[in-house]
Amino acid sequence: MSPLSVPPLPRTRSRGRRVATLVATAALLAGVAACGGAPAAPEAADPAAPAEGAYPVSIEHKYGSTEIAAAPERIVLVGLNEQDALLALGTVPVGTSNFLDAPGGIFPWAEEALGGAPLPTLLDQTDGIPYEQVAALTPDLIIGLYSGLTQEDYDTLSGIAPTVAQPAGQEDYTISWQDTTTTLGKILGKEDEAAALIADTEAVFTQARDAHPEFAGKSAVMATLYEGYYFYGADDVRGRTLTSLGFTVPADLDQFIGADGFGGTVPGERISLLDVDALVWLAEETTEPSLRADALYSSLGVVSEGREVFVADSEDVYDAVSFVTPLSIPFVVENLVPRLSAAVDGDPATVTTAPAA
Repeated sequence: MSPLSVPPLPRTRSRGRRVATLVATAALLAGVAACGGAPAAPEAADPAAPAEGAYPVSIEHKYGSTEIAAAPERIVLVGLNEQDALLALGTVPVGTSNFLDAPGGIFPWAEEALGGAPLPTLLDQTDGIPYEQVAALTPDLIIGLYSGLTQEDYDTLSGIAPTVAQPAGQEDYTISWQDTTTTLGKILGKEDEAAALIADTEAVFTQARDAHPEFAGKSAVMATLYEGYYFYGADDVRGRTLTSLGFTVPADLDQFIGADGFGGTVPGERISLLDVDALVWLAEETTEPSLRADALYSSLGVVSEGREVFVADSEDVYDAVSFVTPLSIPFVVENLVPRLSAAVDGDPATVTTAPAA
């Protein structure tokens, strides 16, 4: 893993995107920020004003506390998925960071929330945070909640604008969508709206669990072919989606979870640990043929009993399951739940693939 340690994803549209640390000087950044006029700020999707008395507000994070004196108007995101909650709360960032490829960082499930606003500028973090480009956007606030900002990153970004880093006391890239939404609500002066958004999104999971009581107590895992049989643990965003639907991620897998906390590789001799009630593969074109070529894996009941779910990289839901936000969750539930139900219904003939377009 690189210094950024983005959770492993199949190498398709993201092509193993990894971010390394880039060192830049404050003088250079100041020069860039001083050059030319600032780009026009996108209009917010919802003009609702912040709550009275919302500012100033202090946000605690891994590198201390950042005070925000007034409602930010030009937000640049160096975190990888905060844009969805911002849009849902009526604010369009001027800059987003490229995690999974989408124009401006706006995915199909978020287009309605964007409304007619211009797309944000997309920052490419392949070689590190592009500090000069961040400065050129003249932000009044920089946010990196779902991120792996280093102290050096934070110090450099703070020289451009007030910066909110990832939470303290937990692994990088593990902030929950609820905590992201709550924090953004505080930042925007819309705590009540954020709480309502969280409640509405959690209700999507509740309705899915109520409609599918067969999920309760069943075991499920999301996995991908990444340096072997890589699975996502219960504390990863993909694992949390499964547990939010009523499934359990087997604790026997915890012994293989790496130091980053996202997940780990199951050794070939322990492949039977993937013989779960529903096994969701984030799949490239070669994934299923590769699995079928493995005689040991192919002998598992999860295969013969039709309990596999293949989410192809050509599907929008493929990105959505890794981009867990208040806007993507309803999309995931709509597209994935029927296939999970088919996987656990005890009938190997039930189709678990995506319906034809």
